[in-house]
Amino acid sequence: MGKRDFRKAEKPINDQQTLQGLIYFRLDFFECRIANFVMILNLNMERSRIALPIGITLDRFIKSKQSEYPQAAGEFSQLLRDIALASKVVNREINQAGLVDIMGYIGQQNKAGDEQQKLDMLAHIRFSRALSKGGEAAGIISEETETFTDFKNRGKYVVAIDPLDGSTNIDVNVSIGTIFSIYKRKTKPGTKLTKKDFLQKGSEQVAAGYVLYGSSTMLVYTTGKGLNGFTYERTLGEYVLSHPQMRCPASGKIYSINDAGIPQAMPEIAQYIEGCRAAGFTSRYIGSLVADIHRNLIKGGIFLYPATSKYPKGKLRLLYECNALAMIVEQAGGMATDGSNRILDLEPTGLHQTTPFYVGSKRLVEGLLKRIKK
Repeated sequence: MGKRDFRKAEKPINDQQTLQGLIYFRLDFFECRIANFVMILNLNMERSRIALPIGITLDRFIKSKQSEYPQAAGEFSQLLRDIALASKVVNREINQAGLVDIMGYIGQQNKAGDEQQKLDMLAHIRFSRALSKGGEAAGIISEETETFTDFKNRGKYVVAIDPLDGSTNIDVNVSIGTIFSIYKRKTKPGTKLTKKDFLQKGSEQVAAGYVLYGSSTMLVYTTGKGLNGFTYERTLGEYVLSHPQMRCPASGKIYSINDAGIPQAMPEIAQYIEGCRAAGFTSRYIGSLVADIHRNLIKGGIFLYPATSKYPKGKLRLLYECNALAMIVEQAGGMATDGSNRILDLEPTGLHQTTPFYVGSKRLVEGLLKRIKK
């Protein structure tokens, strides 16, 4: 047999086939490179996650500060933990809003005349139960009750709380919050609580804080030695220190006020707002007190809720809203006033007493006071 000429058996390869082969080869090559790159990237991300510190949890932070209150023998620290625990439960309930029947009004009004919502009462119950079972709090005054509740124990502290501020925003998925103040009781532990245990000036608070339920859940609190913020890590079920030693900018370009109330307020308020607009300020008003205060605390700004013809003594409550937020903002370097006096120096005469409230960056609040006193 003669030699076979394999070249004759080969099919001719045209330019198009050659081009397709090259394209497929290049695609395979790049797919391999991309796959290797993604694998390396994922590996590096996993390594970086492993290398990241867990952070300081609220519980550990409280324990580290316990030595600052040796006279409390741990009760004060446990009280803060009880509040944190209740806020986690409330956060869970809020996240279920719309899926279960916890939205809407219940057909009653609180002492301030606001329509009570189901979530208002649910939050009130959660905080009340957590505090009563803990035993460190002797009693509580809440926005949702006409008078204070005596837990009838030997607790050394009393709590003033707005369990769920801005709850009318819940059905439209806008940030809401909890505001709380902690005081040492005036009467002897083990005896019956009286109004004087709660009717204390804001300057007598031993701690104050708020919880913001928003895009993330944050607990911000102070014991009079700086302000710290903790973000809730859902997978761990822990608050982790995310905003240490928070400071409010000395000035800012944000003003927060309900424009509908400006014509009913004193002329100086309208003049101040016009000055803000002329200076290029931005108007930001959510209608959720905690959210408005938190934004201005971070970015710098002023929040105004003046006395009006409809609310001649203001609308916000002194004991469980203004005192706590005033202490928080002051600890961050800001300022809070009723237009004449420092909020923390006001002597309360009623459990649900209201007050005009101006709070925020120090220079902005000072500018408002100059306008008012002209």
